[in-house]
Amino acid sequence: MKRLVAASLVFALILAPAGLQGAEKAKAKAKPVKKTVVPGAKAPAFSVLNAKGKVVKLKSLTDKGPVLVRLTCGCSGCDKELAYFQELHKAYKGQGLTSVAIFREPDKKVEGYVKKKNLKMLYAVDSKGKAWAVWQTKKMPTNFLIAKGGTIIAVADGCDPSGLLAKKLSEKVAKLLKTDAVNVQQVVKQQAKKK
Repeated sequence: MKRLVAASLVFALILAPAGLQGAEKAKAKAKPVKKTVVPGAKAPAFSVLNAKGKVVKLKSLTDKGPVLVRLTCGCSGCDKELAYFQELHKAYKGQGLTSVAIFREPDKKVEGYVKKKNLKMLYAVDSKGKAWAVWQTKKMPTNFLIAKGGTIIAVADGCDPSGLLAKKLSEKVAKLLKTDAVNVQQVVKQQAKKK
């Protein structure tokens, strides 16, 4: 009986890695989830509670004009990049752009951060990260430029404290609004020199 148990254990140890390899192969063969939140596609149905507890629906915003959705946090990279996006918001808000920052931080932390940075754009808190699932991204920050009517124009992910990414998005916003582009990168650098 002991020999049978020992043989069974040896047999199981030999086959276990093969079984794991089979599971890994099956997982690799499984079709990846098709990414639908891409330029040219319709933006996902999305709503969020703003800082005042009011439900803000993306569709109601895109019915009025273009929208820049920014999934972000208060990390040092996002913090350095924020000045460029605040300038982008300031440059085009009077021409119809709505900027929405969605923070993946606790409410209290965001509240203090918003006051410290004098944030003027619409913002919300999503500490559980549901927005990241809806927008099909794991990167932070990720920016989505959406045209009036709801078509995604651009997806720009990753942190760029130099302001180049914000500058490129500014150019795309200007094109949507049929206006001159504001070089937000240059504006922020000039403001920093004055301080």
